[in-house]
Amino acid sequence: MSSTDSNPPKLDIKYTQIFINNDWHKAVKGKTFPVINPSTGEEICQVEEATRADVDKAVEAARKAFDVESPWRKLEPAARGNLMRKFAQLLRRDIDYLSKLETLNNGKPVGNSEGDIYSAANCIDYYAGWTDKIVGETIPGAHDQVIFTRHEPIGVCGQIIPWNFPIAMMAWKLGPALACGNVIILKPAEQTPLTALYCASLIKEAGFPPGVVNIIPGDGPECGHAIAAHEHIDKVAFTGSVEVGKKVQEAAAKSNLKRVSLELGGKSPLIICEDADIDYAAEVAHMALFFNAAQTCTAASRTYVHAKIYDKFIAKSIELAQQRIVGDPFDSNTVQGPQINESQFDKILGYIESGKKDGAKLECGGERAGSKGYFIKPTIFSDVKDDMQIAREEIFGPIMSVLKFDSYDDVIKRANDSTFGLAAGVITNDLTRSMMFAQRLQAGTVWVNTYHSVSNQAPFGGFKQSGHGRELGKYGLESYYEVKTVVVKLV
Repeated sequence: MSSTDSNPPKLDIKYTQIFINNDWHKAVKGKTFPVINPSTGEEICQVEEATRADVDKAVEAARKAFDVESPWRKLEPAARGNLMRKFAQLLRRDIDYLSKLETLNNGKPVGNSEGDIYSAANCIDYYAGWTDKIVGETIPGAHDQVIFTRHEPIGVCGQIIPWNFPIAMMAWKLGPALACGNVIILKPAEQTPLTALYCASLIKEAGFPPGVVNIIPGDGPECGHAIAAHEHIDKVAFTGSVEVGKKVQEAAAKSNLKRVSLELGGKSPLIICEDADIDYAAEVAHMALFFNAAQTCTAASRTYVHAKIYDKFIAKSIELAQQRIVGDPFDSNTVQGPQINESQFDKILGYIESGKKDGAKLECGGERAGSKGYFIKPTIFSDVKDDMQIAREEIFGPIMSVLKFDSYDDVIKRANDSTFGLAAGVITNDLTRSMMFAQRLQAGTVWVNTYHSVSNQAPFGGFKQSGHGRELGKYGLESYYEVKTVVVKLV
C-alpha cells in the first residue's frame, strides 16, 4: 500500500462561474461554494452557486436557442455532427490538463481520468455519427393516404450528473441529446464541477451557438430541484441515488409532467460457479468491486461463491486486496484513490462497523488508510448473510461482501431478491449455465466471464428501482426525441 500523502500538481483553475448563453456569469444571489480535494480534505477553490434564479436565466437562453428559427435548429444534421466531433477533438487535445483537473477534484488515479476522457470523446464521436440517421418510417394506411413518422427533438433538457465519473457521465448525457437536436441545461455534481465547467469553454470553442449547452453548478436541493420542477424544461435526465431519483421524478410529475429518465443505484450480484478458475474469478471479482474505489453504480457488491471453492476464493481475494495500492492518485503506481468526501468516508466506515456487528467475518482492511484525506483500505467480509445491512444496501465504498451458495436455483432467487436491478455477473465455463443465468437474472446488464465492460454502442440501464430508460447505443436516443405521426390524404 502506497503513501496517502498527496502532492497534487499546481493547476490553474480557469473556470469557476456559471456558463449560460456561451458567457460566464456570477450567481444571481452572489453565493459560492467550496470545492474540496478528497485526497487532502483541503479546498481547491470557490465556485459560483446557481439557484432557481440562475436556472431561470439558463432556461430563457435555452428556449431562445431552441426556437424554430434559431441557428441551432436550422443546422443540417451533418453540421450538428461536425460540431460534436470538434468538441470531441478538443477533449483529446486538452487531455493532459483535463485528466489532472479530474483527479484533483474527484480523487481517481490520473490514468483512470485519462481513460474517462478518451471514453467521453469516443462517446461524443459515436453520437455525432447518429445525427443524420435518426429516421422515422412509412406506415401502410388506406389507399388514399400516406402515413409516416418523424423523430423530433424534445426541447429543453435538464441533465443532472453524478460525481463518480464526472466527464464520462457528462458525455453520456450530452451525446444523445445533441445528436437529436435538443438544447441542454446541465448541472454537474456539486462535489465535482470543475471539469464540466472547463468543458463548457470547449463547447464554446467548438462553435456551438449560444444557449445550446448551459452548465450551471449548484447543489441538489436548490439547483437540482429547480431543474426537475421547472415548468419550461421539457425533459430531465438524472444519474444518482434512488432516494434523489424519486424526488426528481416527483418534482417532474408535479410540475409539467416532463419526461424523465433515471439511472440509479445498484447492489449487483456476481455469481462464481464451482467450475470457475479461482485465480481468474478472484481477479474479476476484485476489479468488479474495487474499481474506482468502489464508487460505481454497477459495483459487484454481493459476491456469491459456490461452497466447493469458497475458502480458496476467499484466500485469493485477501491476497489481491492486500496487494492493492491505495494512495496518492497522482502517483502512477496507485490504483485506488480516496472516497469522494468526508460524509461518504464516514458512511462507509459505518457500514464496516455494521458488518462486524451483524456477525460477518472481517478478513482484511476495515479501516482508513493514512491520516489525511478520505482513503479506506480494501475491505473483505466473509460469512455474509443475505439479510445483513452490508448485503442489502448500496455502500458505494470498498467493501466486498462474500456469500456462500450450494444450489444454482437458490442463488438466482437470492441474487434477484433486491430492490435493485442494474447489473449482474457470472463466472463459469459452462455455456448452457451462463445462458441460463443471463436469462433469469433480473438486471439491465449481465456480464459473463467479465465485468464493467461498457460500450458506447450497447445500451445501459436498470430494472426495478435501478431506474428506467437506457443510455448509450441507439436506445439512448429514444429518451431525447418525440415521435410524430403524419397522415396525408391524397386528393
